[in-house]
Formats: sequence, structure tokens, C-alpha cells
Amino acid sequence: MKHFFKRIVVSILGWQICQLRRKHDFLVIGMVGGAGKTSTKLAIAQTLSGSLRVRYENPRAGYRESNYNEIASVPQVFFGHGMPSLFSPLAWLRLFIDNAQQIRGDYPFDVVVVELGTNRPGQIAAFQKYLRLDYAVITAIVPEHMEYFSDMQAVADEEFSVAKYSDKLVYSADFVAPEYRQPLQGAISYAIKEPADYRLTNVVHSAAGYECDARHNGRALLHFNHEAMSETQLYSVLAAVAMGNELGLTPAQISDGIATITPVSGRLRRLNGINNSLIIDDTYNALPEAVKAGLKVLYRLKAPQKIAILGNMNELGTMSPQAHTEIGELCDPKQLDLVVTIGPDANKYLAPAAAAKGCTVKSFDTPYEAGEYVKSQVKRGAIIYAKGSQNKVFAEEAIKLLLADPADVSKLVRQSELWLGRKAKSFGLLTKSS
Repeated sequence: MKHFFKRIVVSILGWQICQLRRKHDFLVIGMVGGAGKTSTKLAIAQTLSGSLRVRYENPRAGYRESNYNEIASVPQVFFGHGMPSLFSPLAWLRLFIDNAQQIRGDYPFDVVVVELGTNRPGQIAAFQKYLRLDYAVITAIVPEHMEYFSDMQAVADEEFSVAKYSDKLVYSADFVAPEYRQPLQGAISYAIKEPADYRLTNVVHSAAGYECDARHNGRALLHFNHEAMSETQLYSVLAAVAMGNELGLTPAQISDGIATITPVSGRLRRLNGINNSLIIDDTYNALPEAVKAGLKVLYRLKAPQKIAILGNMNELGTMSPQAHTEIGELCDPKQLDLVVTIGPDANKYLAPAAAAKGCTVKSFDTPYEAGEYVKSQVKRGAIIYAKGSQNKVFAEEAIKLLLADPADVSKLVRQSELWLGRKAKSFGLLTKSS
């Protein structure tokens, strides 16, 4: 019944989006890729918003705490709605009526920016039922949901199926390997390391962030500063620079837009911790390349104590043992005073690999146990890095116990009643999730 009703909902929403595009003139930009979609979506939307009227999924504007990147939720971004329960027909009826009014009336937006997600083959192609993208931004081809994809070529094929309904493609040359680029002939590229149409050069890191030059086809475009902890975070900014330039914004307008990019919860965000410690909150999700990048950030910083909380990297299928072992082998006892693992594969593979390298390692089944232990170990001025996937991990719950200001809980990911209930159920808790 749920799948039947969902098909009806998607059909109606798809028809309404098609009607919206027929009656109103606006561009649609979509994000796909195994990593960096949300950060890139927000960077592009916020950068463009200074000069254009942009509609996008904005958590600060009342959307429920989840990415709207699934075939039934993406349409809500076009019309500015939250996502009703599939079992609330009256709520859907009211939503359809409001959508119809927006179609008939003025649509006060120049650009809609959306994110398209997948965890099984065919899901990106399915958006063609109602979407036509003016630009598709491909952020990365990396291992994702490998229990459903036979190999990396299958992952690439899935993400590149967005080309069937996109007028122009934009991709990260640093995170799309050359062997997968055949479908990208004529596409716009951006990179920091590889040759590309848009590149960052003269990248200088300081305690305040990064200072860079953006170039287009070898010519200077603009110089900017950006508060970021990792070079990886600059890719979303560079994608925003590229899109701003492609849409005709001036360098000054792009620079002003970049200045409005705000930190994203759970993605290398700085938080104040107990004992004057610094928490690097990277808990939104975890894939091997992102964990490696996070550890590089931690290693670059100086502190009297460094602690890494590393949770399971879920949905890696048969690659999981090797991937967790590799992360464990990257744990450097000269850089880490303590490694804390959460979740079955992190405990089984990552923990012993880190211990073999000489690290002090403690393993836990829940983030609450991990957080309580770390709380007892934190020295003044420590740096705590936390990373992990969602199910069976939820490392943000460990961070919750380490915050200097309890009000900063609002800055963590997945703190809605819905998510807190899921966490309590996941770990067999009857009431609170901390």
C-alpha cells in the first residue's frame, strides 16, 4: 500500500513540476555524486542568492531534518513544502492545492537548486520522470552503497545517468577518475589538483581558513578567503564559483556570495567542547575518502591531546573489512592520543588495525558509552574529531556529551524528535537518547 500511494504521489508531483516549468521561466541545478552533494548544494544556493532569487532546501527555513534528495521529496523543494507522511492524505491534498496555486500565480524564483540521491541502481535515472536540469553537478565518484553496486563502474554509470535529462554537466576532476569520464565529453570541470576549466591556485592555509585564487580557463577570475578546516571543503566553494560565473554573475557578486556560505552541521564544523577543547564535528556520514580527509585535518592541527572518534562506515558491502582496516592503518600514534571506535565493523577491523600501529584504542557499541568514556579522558585544550555513518553509529550523540554549551546541541545533525526516536530504538533505549 505504501509503495502504491507513493507512486500516485510522485506522479501528481511530477506533473505539477512539469506544469510549473511550462508556465514560469527559471533554471534548475541538480547535485549528484557519492560525497559532497549537500555542502555543494548549499554553497551554490547561498552564493547565487546574493544576486538571484534562489529556492533550495534550507534547514533553517523549516524543512524536517533530512536531505530532500529522494524521488518523492525533491518536488517539495520546488514548492517550498515540508514532507508529509505518506499516510496523511489530507495533508497531501492541501499540498497539491497549494502547488496548483503556485503554478497559476507568480513564481518568484530565478533558480531552483536540488540534490538527487541514490542507494540502488536506477534511482538517478528515475528522476527523469519529472526533472529537466539545466545544470547537473557531479561532485564525486567514490564507493557508496556498495552492497547494491557490483563495482565502481556501476557506481559511475548510476551517477552519470543524470546526463539523460541535463543540458550541461559540471564535475569535479579531482574526484571523478579519468577512467570514468567518457560520458563527460564537453562537460565543465573544476578542480584543485587536476587540470580543469575552473581551478583554485595559490591555496594558502592558516588558522583562519584558506586564501585562494580562482581561475577560469587559465585566467584570473577572483581572489577570496574562506573559513574552512579542510581543503576538501573548498570544492563546494569552487563549484559555487563555477556556477556563479556560468550564470553571469560578476566576480564581485560571486565574492559577496561566497562570504555568505555558512557552516553545515556535521561536516567539519567547529564546536566548543568541555575543558576548553575543540570539537571537529564531521558526523553527518562517513565514506573512506572523507574519513581520510578528516584525519589529515586533525593531524595538521596542534594540541596537547588529540582524540579521534571513528564510527562504522556503513553500506560498503564486501569492501567494508578492507576499508575499515585501511582507516585503522592511517591512525598515527604520534598524532593520536586516543582512538575510540563505534559500531561492528569499526570495532572488528578498524580498532585492531589502529592498535597494531601503536594507538591506544577503546571500542564501544553505542555513541553514549563512547561519549561518556571520552568525557572522562578529555584534557584541557584537546582536539576531538568525530566521524561516522548513521545507523548503528550516530556519533553526534557522543559529541552531545562533550559540548561546553548544551545549547550547541541545536548545531548537531539529526536532533529532531523523529531522529531521536530512531536512535533510542536503534540502541534499545526506552526514553531519552543521551
